[in-house]
Amino acid sequence: MKKGFTVILLGVFLLYRIALPTTVVHAEEVEISAPSGILMEMSTGTVLFEKDADTARPPASVTKIMTMLLIFDALENGTISLDDEVSTSEYAASMGGSQVFLEPGEMQTVGTLLKCISVASANDACVTMSECICGNEQEFVKQMNERAKGLGMKHTNFVNCNGLDTDGHEMSARDIALMSRELMTKYPQIKDYCTVWMENITHTTARGSSEFGLTNTNKLIRQYEYATGLKTGSTGKAKFCVSATASKNGVDLIAVIMGAEDSKSRFKDAVTLLNYGFGKCQIYNAKEQKLPEVLVKGGKEDHLKIQYEKGFTYVDTEGSDLSKVEEVTEIPDEVKAPVKKGDTIGRICYRISGKEIGSVNLIASTPVEKADFGDYLKKIWKKLL
Repeated sequence: MKKGFTVILLGVFLLYRIALPTTVVHAEEVEISAPSGILMEMSTGTVLFEKDADTARPPASVTKIMTMLLIFDALENGTISLDDEVSTSEYAASMGGSQVFLEPGEMQTVGTLLKCISVASANDACVTMSECICGNEQEFVKQMNERAKGLGMKHTNFVNCNGLDTDGHEMSARDIALMSRELMTKYPQIKDYCTVWMENITHTTARGSSEFGLTNTNKLIRQYEYATGLKTGSTGKAKFCVSATASKNGVDLIAVIMGAEDSKSRFKDAVTLLNYGFGKCQIYNAKEQKLPEVLVKGGKEDHLKIQYEKGFTYVDTEGSDLSKVEEVTEIPDEVKAPVKKGDTIGRICYRISGKEIGSVNLIASTPVEKADFGDYLKKIWKKLL
């Protein structure tokens, strides 16, 4: 009884913006009341905790993370711009649930509609943007499902763009984490929207202009000091859901909660997972070293420049001393021509206490063609000179 009472008290403190110290906790000691949840480290996608994370459930407005992802995709490829003005259709204006009460024919900029979706979870703004990008919501939803498939979201089926309860519209906690990670890492500017607490927009219609206040549905933005986003959702079928992102000491986490009984429970569960993750995680980001050139045998050039194929990040959950990570470079004395750009030449191996924790390939920066007779003559001539 005493232990249960303590847990309740800690949850109440957290909900009123008192951040608990993030101490290392064993996974079996972490408990959430919601039936489904997951905790993911953002930079690598490492899963730190999961509970029934692959069961498909109604996601409510957490759906809008994918809607915003497609909006940012369209912004990136130049299909739309933030200053474009978009007209609201009668169908978009007819959406129920959470909305900003757009009227048929009302014009708003893409930037304003994005803010309405992110901050106020506006269903009408979602449909307006879906029609702007794809002409109709059905085509937009098709693109949502295609994007989900590309991200490896195996337990997702979108039927609409806003998350209103509809038969067959479902996602898993893992899939929500995957799309949250994509949005936060590919388009970090989303934080300019999802961390807004309160802001006004202006409705301009035939009746004139009027102010409308937006208030963020994600209370963690005010209650949890490390919060960076991302999206809440609640309907009769979905109950209470949240994809909560947070950052502390260079560690970025995503906590997804689905099917919580009430709003406070979902936030309490999210904070429990985030605090567990911050206590458990430390990140090692390898610095790129200057690499030597490699001798080339039988090539038009005698030396080959090499580079890292990608950066290396390691998530440690064992309390290791990351200052003792060893980097072992494995490069051959020479390679034979021809060499194509991007060919793997060697690798860098990362170890802690002799145990390999990962590696990165070293690849050819430029191609080296095989030397012909004329090339050998030129080399001899240069040596003589």
